[in-house]
Amino acid sequence: MRMRSNNIVQKACLAIMAMMMVLSFATPPVKKTKVWLVGDSTMCEYEPQRSPLTGWGMPFATFFDSSVVIDNRAKGGRSTRTFLAEGRWQPVADSASEGDWVLIQFGHNDEAKEEKYKDRYTPVTDYKTNLLRFIREARARKANPVLITPVSRMRFDKQGKAMETHADYTAAMIEVAQQAGVPLIDLDQKSRRLLDEYGPAYAKLLFMQLVPGEHPHYPEGQTDNTHFNEYGARKIAELVLSGIKEQGLGLAQQIARPPVKK
Repeated sequence: MRMRSNNIVQKACLAIMAMMMVLSFATPPVKKTKVWLVGDSTMCEYEPQRSPLTGWGMPFATFFDSSVVIDNRAKGGRSTRTFLAEGRWQPVADSASEGDWVLIQFGHNDEAKEEKYKDRYTPVTDYKTNLLRFIREARARKANPVLITPVSRMRFDKQGKAMETHADYTAAMIEVAQQAGVPLIDLDQKSRRLLDEYGPAYAKLLFMQLVPGEHPHYPEGQTDNTHFNEYGARKIAELVLSGIKEQGLGLAQQIARPPVKK
């Protein structure tokens, strides 16, 4: 009986040793690449009941393979100043880790001087200071900051040419990118080219332009030349992806590719 017990114990020990050996050769879990999105309403996520309103960060998340995790911290109505003042940046600065990417797009609300938006306004000099802070603190965590100029509003001149709507703040961001040596995606320029391709008559298809009764979420209609519908958000996301590829960022290797047909 004792011999039988010893045999059982020996077999159990051998089984445990074999399992430990297998585990020692097992491939450790691969650390996923995290992409933080920091910006305003043109980038942020929206609740289903506000559809078809869509920030470009929403479809953007669907273009990557399973090795990428998107954390969209963008918030409507925020400028660089209010994003910092409300403590929305701090969780990113505290949690970003080595190899992460931090995509930063501001400008719409920083430049808003109208009385009703005065709490958002940020002078160009402060805007640049805030961008430099984002860059500095992302780098302190060994993350990779990327600046993205503010996406264009829909505005055409009399000749049907898309007009520049963020001149001062786009120029300021380009200057910061050069100063700090960080990649820059000029979404302002890219989106104006897209608007020119569509022209005044068809560019409306990209934006929240709804006639009364067209959509149950907006029974009175909508006339919005800044925010995108689902289709427009996807087109803008594609422009950002093209910028990632043009800049030669490592993140480009993790953009999902269609399966190869055999």
